[in-house]
Amino acid sequence: MSEGSGEPPQEGAGEDEARGRLAETLAARRQKLERVRARGVEPFALGFDPDASLEALREKYGGLGAGEETQDGYRVAGRIMLLRRQGKLTFVTLRDSTGDLQLFITPQDLGDGYALIDDLDLGDIVGAHGMVMTTRKGELSIRVDRLELLTKALRPPPEKWHGLRDPEARVRRRYLELAASLDSRRVVSARADVLKAFRRVLDERGYVEVETPALQTTPGGALAKPFVTHHRALDIDLYLRIAPELYLKRLLVGGLERVYEIGRNFRNEGIDRDHNPEFTMLEFYQAYADYEDMMELAEALVNEAALAVRGSLSMEYQGRALDLGKPWRRVPLLQLVSEALGEEITLERSDLPQLAARHEVTVEPAWGPGKVILELYEKLVESAVWDPTFVKDFPREVSPLARPHRSEPGLTEQFDLMICGMEIGPAYSELTDPDEQRAKFIDQQRLGHGGDEEAHPLDEDFLEALEHGMPPAGGIGVGVDRVTMILADAPSIRDVILFPHLRPEGGRARGREDG
Repeated sequence: MSEGSGEPPQEGAGEDEARGRLAETLAARRQKLERVRARGVEPFALGFDPDASLEALREKYGGLGAGEETQDGYRVAGRIMLLRRQGKLTFVTLRDSTGDLQLFITPQDLGDGYALIDDLDLGDIVGAHGMVMTTRKGELSIRVDRLELLTKALRPPPEKWHGLRDPEARVRRRYLELAASLDSRRVVSARADVLKAFRRVLDERGYVEVETPALQTTPGGALAKPFVTHHRALDIDLYLRIAPELYLKRLLVGGLERVYEIGRNFRNEGIDRDHNPEFTMLEFYQAYADYEDMMELAEALVNEAALAVRGSLSMEYQGRALDLGKPWRRVPLLQLVSEALGEEITLERSDLPQLAARHEVTVEPAWGPGKVILELYEKLVESAVWDPTFVKDFPREVSPLARPHRSEPGLTEQFDLMICGMEIGPAYSELTDPDEQRAKFIDQQRLGHGGDEEAHPLDEDFLEALEHGMPPAGGIGVGVDRVTMILADAPSIRDVILFPHLRPEGGRARGREDG
């Protein structure tokens, strides 16, 4: 059986030839479709009712010896991954959502239905009924006595199911990668296990899962550029949320003391290894708590997820050891920057812009010392923080939603959880003073006039809610995609988002630095 690859033809000398082979393959499959219909068979079936998964059959009958047959009949369904004929025998490798199993097909068992074999191709989805057996070589199989075509695949699979060669094509046509590679499905399961673990921990602690608007009149809760759209009926601009934070805090004002939300956030920024404009966050808030409580809970969440996915707190990420079980370091941001640069860094230093220049870090003239120090941290330190670390006590000017530090002037009670050089989640002792919050918003707007496009906007509705009184609280946002990256040992965020955003085919990508 000779077919094209199913991938877009590659540029070069063989492009015309590849296009020609693909056209022949598509035509041949269409001809088979018509032949099947001419015999009265519907090639796109209404349904089928399997009564066993292929993995379950392998587990139950894995001990059968070579050449053994049973009288145990099952109905199975899946996609044809391999089809080979040896004389009057046909062997089909079938794949469902759980794994692979062989179909053993003969004219004697199938009778007139054996004619269907001539019109089957790789990628077709079939249903089969038969008895469990093993071949003389010991291959567990189903001896088929009924075979149905459930879906005729009109395009060939990539490289005879050996997988797409182009890494970008694997992401762009994720459905083909999932169909071709059982290992790629492992990431899907890992992500589901992470979410179940997060919910389990929070539900057991009395949190209530809620939903807040994804379309917001004021984009708040983070320092990021929003996507904007227009609602025609109301004739107003709306923004895809950059975070659910300010709405979750409104719920604390309303008396809900422990709330969480798992949902999509949207930020109009660049794409790189750990950034995608559409991503999933877990965000939760607890009344009468502070950022120390959030540290304990964040550690419990990540560890529960690690046990669910890996079964251990010790693992490797991209070939480097990672131990989530040892005590997680808690270190002030100023101390971490000082350690990295080999000199004491304080908010009082007047030479911070010159220091940044010496380290080839670009800063804006309007930035205050806190913003310059944050830039030094993000450019020179952040990516090197491998072991789980709570980087805490951020400068006030870069932390508009956090409470002023209880003992350190000029700082706030904010931390960023860092693992494997990635920010997993920022957290605060939340700011509850509406006048202080208003002043911080105004400072951020002033900073925005100095060129910071990610300055936090003034949200009058949220400030009014705060004036009704919000209890002391701690809150955190956890990046679901980044946690999944680490636990699934995936090198890029696009490996754990099923359909990440990519440049148009043939287009030009813009890096994160392009915004």
